[in-house]
Amino acid sequence: MTQPPVADYALIGNLRTAALVSRAGSIDWLCWPRFDSGACFAALLGTKDNGRWSIAPPPGSYTVTRRYRSDTLVLETEFTTATGRARLIDFMPMQSEHNAIVRIVEGVEGTVTLCSELSIRFDYGAVVPWVQHYDGGITATAGPDAVRFVTPTASHGRDFHTVVELEVTAGRRLPFSLSYFHSFASPPAPPEAAAACEETTQWWRDWCAKSTYSGDWQHSVRRSLLTLKALSFTPTGGIIAAPTTSLPECPGGARNWDYRYCWLRDATFTLYALLICGYHEEARAWRQWLLHAAAGKPEDLQILYGLAGERRLPELELPWLPGYRDSRPVRIGNAAGTQFQLDVYGEVMDALHLARRGGLTGAGDAWQFQKAVLGFLESNWGKPDNGIWEMRGPPQHFTYSKVMAWVAFDRAVRAVEHFKLDGPVGDWRRLRARIHADICRHGIDPRRDCFVQAYGSTELDASLLLLPLVGFLPADDARMQRTVAAIEQHLLHDGLVRRYDSHSTDDGLAGGEGVFLPCSFWLADNYALMGRLPEARALFERLLRCCNDVGLLAEEYDPATRELLGNFPQALTHVALVNTARNLSRAGGPAETRARESAEPAPREH
Repeated sequence: MTQPPVADYALIGNLRTAALVSRAGSIDWLCWPRFDSGACFAALLGTKDNGRWSIAPPPGSYTVTRRYRSDTLVLETEFTTATGRARLIDFMPMQSEHNAIVRIVEGVEGTVTLCSELSIRFDYGAVVPWVQHYDGGITATAGPDAVRFVTPTASHGRDFHTVVELEVTAGRRLPFSLSYFHSFASPPAPPEAAAACEETTQWWRDWCAKSTYSGDWQHSVRRSLLTLKALSFTPTGGIIAAPTTSLPECPGGARNWDYRYCWLRDATFTLYALLICGYHEEARAWRQWLLHAAAGKPEDLQILYGLAGERRLPELELPWLPGYRDSRPVRIGNAAGTQFQLDVYGEVMDALHLARRGGLTGAGDAWQFQKAVLGFLESNWGKPDNGIWEMRGPPQHFTYSKVMAWVAFDRAVRAVEHFKLDGPVGDWRRLRARIHADICRHGIDPRRDCFVQAYGSTELDASLLLLPLVGFLPADDARMQRTVAAIEQHLLHDGLVRRYDSHSTDDGLAGGEGVFLPCSFWLADNYALMGRLPEARALFERLLRCCNDVGLLAEEYDPATRELLGNFPQALTHVALVNTARNLSRAGGPAETRARESAEPAPREH
């Protein structure tokens, strides 16, 4: 089995976990019962023998179209053959009593022959379960995990796969369901397919209708918001970076990471996107997750946590999986959780400041926690770290990390000035000025007079595009303009932005990567702030064309092959899309209006 392009997948989910469904009607990735649980379908990183559930006509005999039902995560795939047309409806019910996948086959025209082939393999494709047949389906059990498969027609076993062969005629409807349960509990009653489909469709539409976004690109923004909601974990309010692990940044390479966790760094971007679109409940839940996860000594703050704030996420390799297109190793867990990344302290301060400005109440002792963070930063902001890109080379004095230390003290000063909170604001102002001067002295290449990746380096870094967005310098500052020009000259690949030059930067890893899509959105933001609105809109439209046919984006993209790369779909990319759409939608006024709006910058807001 050769895995299809990443763009061939669509997402379904129930706010506890999610699955990827290919254009060919195959569910190739599903972790149960949570996003970060072991996968029971892992064909995405191996073969069908590592677990999948396919419903499709015989190979090569059909064409495909697909779409989401408007404003939902209910997927409809249509197969057209020489003899007819059939529709496959895929979704995960939103009712809390079910942790299930429902698939409904509908005859549209003529007669279509289909085959359902179910291969359940627990623990990332390693464990073949014990299967018991009963009237109406099977149960499959291994250790603590079990699933119940309910089918309307006879099934049979074939080489450790459960097969159902059927013909569907116009007007006929055949429902299938697969439900997870703990093996020590009783099997759940299956969801009633038709009712669950209507209820799930309405649930998503009701949620989508709460959006207050009124700018341009409504469809793309709504699809991104739906994706962000699908990547949220309802029991805790956490939002994962992506529902997958080890989809490579370069096919065949080793830059393969597990993104099924929650990054503190994403907090401000995500809070802003939720707040500007009217989703205060989700923003409040994410803020509360952030406070609970980060609670404790500031020196113990991690950059990422588990869905419920778990701290131990040991990185392991799974040698039995060959990887997506032979990209090894396949990893679970993420060792970046043990790195020292200075910028995350600023990100936390930034997020809590934004929450306060957005009117989110009920933060409890957040300010006491923030003051403890500032106390830690006072004596640690000058240390080298691993940086925003979680480099596995030697620690450096990364410019963006220092900027975010500046942000921490800047937001503390603003909290005292605007919200009358207590604190040694004079000391914080002095330290803010000291850090600013230090960055402008050491974070600049004296020959080109532009900002660089790290002190003493000549390398460029796309994280520098965030400097105007966090209020460190205005976009029309000559040094920033030269930085943007240098990034355009050295980090653009076919008009899109790479994070840095992976061949000349010592990041401790071999091989290259694609362009990093969030960075390209940040460049569009800079263009808008600089008054280069036609270029900003053109770049944004170009990025929208990188979406797959159902509006989803990965972390990276290869302009040469036009393939999405990396884990998919990527929350940060969709957050960047929402934020940039909003920025460009309101960036048409006179320059002095934009400058006035930037004078008191909300994080990531211009």
